[in-house]
Amino acid sequence: MQREPAGSIESALSWRAAFLTLAILSVSFGSPLLAVVGLRDMQAAMHTDRSVLSLASALVWIGNGVGGVPMGWLADRIGIRKTVAMGTLAMAAGLALSSTGSVWALYVGHGLLIGFLGNGAIYAPLLIYTSRWFDRRRGTALALISSGQYVAGMIWPSFLEIGIKQFGWQAVMLGYGVAVLAILPLLMLLRPAPEPLVLAPGHASLRPGDRVLGFSPNTAMGLICIASFCCCVPMAIPASHLVAFCGDVGITPAHGAAMLSVMVGCAFLSRQFWGAFADRFGGLRTVMAGSAFQMLAIGSFLLTRDEVALFGVAGAFGLGFSGIIPSYAVAIRDLFPSKEASWRIPTVLMTAMSGMAFGSWWAGKLFDTYVSYRPAFASGVLFNLANLAMIAFLVSRLPRRFAQPADLTA
Repeated sequence: MQREPAGSIESALSWRAAFLTLAILSVSFGSPLLAVVGLRDMQAAMHTDRSVLSLASALVWIGNGVGGVPMGWLADRIGIRKTVAMGTLAMAAGLALSSTGSVWALYVGHGLLIGFLGNGAIYAPLLIYTSRWFDRRRGTALALISSGQYVAGMIWPSFLEIGIKQFGWQAVMLGYGVAVLAILPLLMLLRPAPEPLVLAPGHASLRPGDRVLGFSPNTAMGLICIASFCCCVPMAIPASHLVAFCGDVGITPAHGAAMLSVMVGCAFLSRQFWGAFADRFGGLRTVMAGSAFQMLAIGSFLLTRDEVALFGVAGAFGLGFSGIIPSYAVAIRDLFPSKEASWRIPTVLMTAMSGMAFGSWWAGKLFDTYVSYRPAFASGVLFNLANLAMIAFLVSRLPRRFAQPADLTA
């Protein structure tokens, strides 16, 4: 394999692995979007509260996060192809079960099959897999593949909204379950990740058990996990409720779906910037910058109901939150040994996804109580402030000349 100068593990095959992963995630992350786009239609058809249906979206995030821990371990033992194939089949089954139209089927289909066994077996294992292909531009690569969520968000909402209008949400959900199976042939192109270099400049001293930011490794890890939960609660509110919020303020479902696409489109474009930012300044500093931007944007949802202004706010929100989640993965690779990535990265993702799940359910519950999304957006600002305080504290403990990701081993 031809490598870059100075002993880097990166090569043309590294970027091939990254773009292939992006394609897979662009399909898999479309699976939970129907419950977002079709929330009002599903509520009318199933005659239930919005918080009941919001819990289905929450269960996807919980399942994705919790499932990533055992699935990351499993992928190290049976291989990335078999693990992702298992997740793909589970996701297709989950969509088929959810389309039957009962609340229990929606919960089992989304929480267990789409979340735990589905995206849990796809997202975290592929994130770890791709991180092992890169040492110099790991932040850029992880930002790229994590953009699969936003590629899905750009492509699928408008098509799903049209499909729901023409055929109903159940038929569209079943049809997307068939479409997910397109992931399977792509798996034949996945190659084993290269072995890490034994030593690299500036990082040979990183060993299991070393103190991290002045704390024991697990204490530092715990603080990062709590911070990830707090930042993902506000992140989930527009992601899960934007289309329904638009309908409540008199904006048509088609325009609401388009606004969701604008939000994730801006997230996709800015995520590439945040990836380069993480390569230059490290994962924790990137989290802090993105979180500050996110807090300003979610606070802006409290200030307007004008459609044009809301398109601008949604775009700004996408610009802010897009770099946060992959930057946590970069931070773990910055601060901990490579051999611990298979459980530390999924653990942080688990707490982050739990925050997404809580935020999705919490916003629905506050809406049912107050018949308004204002309390949800206000609570999002408070959670975001808590995150910023914790991340700023951790950043303050970084050495001034903290080793950059370009200097680290795989």
